[in-house]
Amino acid sequence: MAMKLYGYFRSSASYRARIALNYKGLTYESVAVDLRAPVSAQRTAQFLALNPEGLVPVLVDGDTVVRQSLAIIEYLEETHPAPPLLPQAPAARAQVRALTLAIACDIHPLNNLRVLNYLRDPLAHGDAEVHAWYAHWIARGFTALEQEVRDLSGDGRHMFGNAVTVADVFMVPQMANARRERCDVEPYPRLRAICEYLGSLPAFARAAPQAQSQP
Repeated sequence: MAMKLYGYFRSSASYRARIALNYKGLTYESVAVDLRAPVSAQRTAQFLALNPEGLVPVLVDGDTVVRQSLAIIEYLEETHPAPPLLPQAPAARAQVRALTLAIACDIHPLNNLRVLNYLRDPLAHGDAEVHAWYAHWIARGFTALEQEVRDLSGDGRHMFGNAVTVADVFMVPQMANARRERCDVEPYPRLRAICEYLGSLPAFARAAPQAQSQP
């Protein structure tokens, strides 16, 4: 039975899970969860039974339900280890996880849609203020990552070393978000070069929002 991935085409967390599934050559059914509906599909009783947090993505693999994009990718790494998304050496694995967590914990949560919507209503911040908030945290995070990959990228095409890792899986959707929100990414040539190369790989290209069926 094929796995099911519940997600939203433009959700960066869902984007990450799609990349990992594609990279590992796994067959899965994509189930759209429409976040734009008058009553978000995330808040229906059916979806909340899968994920009480009401967030995408959710992976269903037989009787196993996995929530949170990083947990999903770790699950795929452990159940389908080839091709790997983490290096073998403990120190290298720690470096890759650190890059990944910088995006997963320090950048993305502050710019998540529900955070931005809370800034707008009930806190009544205008679009310009919300954009400034978004751009500020992108700049803080990308500035640090740009410096780190100078030393950690082995070829200028990957966040770490010379092969795709989970750090790449997280970086590409975050860059796509920054571009969609019209953030200035010119100060980050290394990150831009990495994302340009990765975006040309089939696993990444097939996972892109524009390649998905939209609800």
